[in-house]
Amino acid sequence: MHTLDTLLYLTLIIVAARAGGEIAERFHQPAVLGEIAAGVALGLIPAIRLATGSEAIVFIAEIGVILLLFEVGLESEFGEYVRVGTAASLVAVIGVVLPLFIGAGATLLLGCRPHEALFLGATLTATSVGVTARVMRDLRLSQSKEAKIVIGAAVVDDILGLLVLSVVLAVAGGTAVRAGGVVLAAVVSIVFLVGGIAIGIRGAPFLIELTRRMRGRGILTVSAFALALALAYLSGLIGLAPIVGAFAAGLVLASTRDRVRITEQIQPVADIFAPVFFATVGMQVDLTRLSPALPDNWPILGLALVLLAVAIPTKLLAGSGAIRQRVDKLAIGIAMVPRGEVGLIFATIGLQREILSRGLYGAIVLVVLITTLITPPWLKHRLSRTRGRAREAASSEE
Repeated sequence: MHTLDTLLYLTLIIVAARAGGEIAERFHQPAVLGEIAAGVALGLIPAIRLATGSEAIVFIAEIGVILLLFEVGLESEFGEYVRVGTAASLVAVIGVVLPLFIGAGATLLLGCRPHEALFLGATLTATSVGVTARVMRDLRLSQSKEAKIVIGAAVVDDILGLLVLSVVLAVAGGTAVRAGGVVLAAVVSIVFLVGGIAIGIRGAPFLIELTRRMRGRGILTVSAFALALALAYLSGLIGLAPIVGAFAAGLVLASTRDRVRITEQIQPVADIFAPVFFATVGMQVDLTRLSPALPDNWPILGLALVLLAVAIPTKLLAGSGAIRQRVDKLAIGIAMVPRGEVGLIFATIGLQREILSRGLYGAIVLVVLITTLITPPWLKHRLSRTRGRAREAASSEE
């Protein structure tokens, strides 16, 4: 794609996403809902939909979500995630096991072939932490215990999802699954996260001190951003989502004295690029292939309804894993519902490997769209009610 075309597409996406976010906020909805909806609307225009095939646009969108999770990490502390680690892990395990087996079982009963049913179940295990993190940030609840558990669960979910996808692809391809390889992948992922954060927290003060000795303009911001990109790269190198590494980089720098300065300087950049990510998520959904006016699409819609009946309740039940925590378990479950870009990646891999037909792919894409769109207003409504009751209880005690 020509550079001038890329600039034009990027301009349209940024403006549409910002306009969508503004409209959503005026209707008292999270801005991310408007940004995704704007992307869906842009995707209906064939000439603009071509932008989703541009490597430059995809890269900029990826930078956007990396910055978002980096910012979430900056606003947190590693010790807080350790304290909710057990609850977050249980939420993640339930949120992977239930959709996988119930989804595979339900689609198998509908007549899908075993490898198709298994892959559809695996796709339903996905969770898009980017959507939830944005809602929490917009509501200024990134420091709430619910947010800590959800983000922690999403990180564990990413590791489990990676392992599930590897096993399912091996089974679908007729390759023998080696338990040793699965365990090794899990160990490498855990060591990278825990070890990288622990080492980073010890080394971060030296990095900050080094930047203080430099005279270049914006050196602190550049260094922080470079660290986020480096850990995102390493995370992708071992098979995890790059956003996991970016989140880890934020946690590392959150332990330094300059966390506030870094956050203030990163936020304006994230405000530009993060909406591009959410808009492109919406643009990847081709609604023209799912028109109910076409009789051939009714089976797709029927299967999508079955998948939704599995996708939503199983993630809501995942919230029950937050044991021994005084939190809103339903809010945690709602926060795990959106499949977003992660679900689209899973579905696309299935289509490319010829595991899923076009019809099955269309059904899962519709599930991704619906779960991604309903979560922001639903989560905002739930958290607003919960916080309102808490304030009322505190006032009555006074």
